[in-house]
Order: sequence, then C-alpha cells, then structure tokens
Amino acid sequence: MRDKKDNATFDLPGFGPAPAELLTPAEPVPWRAPRIKKPSVKQVQLELLDPTDATGLPVWRRDENTDLTGLPNWAPA
Repeated sequence: MRDKKDNATFDLPGFGPAPAELLTPAEPVPWRAPRIKKPSVKQVQLELLDPTDATGLPVWRRDENTDLTGLPNWAPA
C-alpha cells in the first residue's frame, strides 16, 4: 500500500481493486421473513428480608455483640 507522504513505500500484492466477478453477486440473495420478537419476561422487584434505606443498603442497627465497625466484641475468657 502506498502512503501519500512516503514515496519509498511499495504496493503490496493483493491490495489492488477486486475483480468484477467478485463484485457482482452470482445468485440472488434469498428473501427472509422478518424476525418475530419474543415477548420479554417482566422483571419483578424482590423484597429483601431486612429493611433498606434510600440507597438500597440495609438499615444500620446497633448490636450489643459488635463494636461501631461491625466487628464482634471479644469476650473475656
């Protein structure tokens, strides 16, 4: 292939114009019936087990067995 700015490049074989017999179709393209759309399944919003806030995250509840980070409290042995 030849670059417009580079005169030192050469034409590669196989990149020329296509032969005329390849450009015209030999057989007519068979007609296809239009595709029928399948009915989509309606989506249902599932109810979560725990109540959620506006962001969809579970509502924070204070538990006596966990600290403020949600990790369990260590009980003395």
